[in-house]
Amino acid sequence: MKNFKYILLLLTIIVFGCKKETKDDVRDNSKISAIIADNFNLSVFNTALVRTGLAKQIDREGPFTAIAPSDEAFRLAGYPNTTSILSAVPARISAIMNYHILNGRYEFNKLPFLFNQEIKSANGGKLFVTHWVKGPDTVLTINGSRVLSQNIKASNGLIQVIDRVLEPYTYSYVTDAIASDRNLTLFYQALQRAGLIETLNGKGPYTVFAANNAAMTAFGLSSVEAINQMDPAVLLRLMRYHIIADRRFVYDYILSTGSSGKSEQSMLDGNSVQVKLKPDPQVAGAFIGIELLGTGNTAMVQLDRRDQLTGNGVVHTITSMLKITQ
Repeated sequence: MKNFKYILLLLTIIVFGCKKETKDDVRDNSKISAIIADNFNLSVFNTALVRTGLAKQIDREGPFTAIAPSDEAFRLAGYPNTTSILSAVPARISAIMNYHILNGRYEFNKLPFLFNQEIKSANGGKLFVTHWVKGPDTVLTINGSRVLSQNIKASNGLIQVIDRVLEPYTYSYVTDAIASDRNLTLFYQALQRAGLIETLNGKGPYTVFAANNAAMTAFGLSSVEAINQMDPAVLLRLMRYHIIADRRFVYDYILSTGSSGKSEQSMLDGNSVQVKLKPDPQVAGAFIGIELLGTGNTAMVQLDRRDQLTGNGVVHTITSMLKITQ
């Protein structure tokens, strides 16, 4: 009888112990982190979530909104696979990933039909959401990156899949971003000489098409001395022809340009630059970027770098100067 009671007690302990272990080990497959982990197209983003510890953070009650770049988006950003994330500088990956997590449930398709509406990430970084209609499609973009799949529901929030990795900004002003770029030193000197630094350090927003050093040299402004020798009034007008009193990402032009594929952009000096959409050779009717034509340019001006976000605007790097007269 004693042995029977002992065996019964032992079985009870085993059963209840197994039940507790099973309960603790059950994975909630409806949470954001689990849905991302199960999506083969978000494998790089999932690796980054795990590496930075954000996977555990977004397992909490929330709600959260995860802005998830696709694997192709990470490839375009220089992270072609999970190994590249694991070997990258931890602080760099942490900064990127924290910028992609929002506190709260954000259904961007419920925002007004406006360009670049400001929201904030969980770490306080600014993001800009556009909700617009292009032909038969209603389009959403975040910092000029298109939302591919929207409002994927999870038990503790939402997932928005995008086509580019969002670059967290580190500069409060467009001038700081330009000054920090070794390829834009001559352009920055020209801004200083023209007396535009104080203007561009204002609230804004501003968009600057900053000519790289090769473009400045080809124009004849190959040194600080050459810049200082230029008529200040002429230089001021020229530099103002590279600035927009608005925040404009490349995809904003794709959304706002009509069927002709061309539009006019008014610059800070009052003159206009022609903006032409660049077709996507892989997808009929789609576009991959823009090129510019000043009133004095004889060839289209190309973008070398696009959509560099700052606290008060956006910087695009261009490969030729925008000319007002030939």
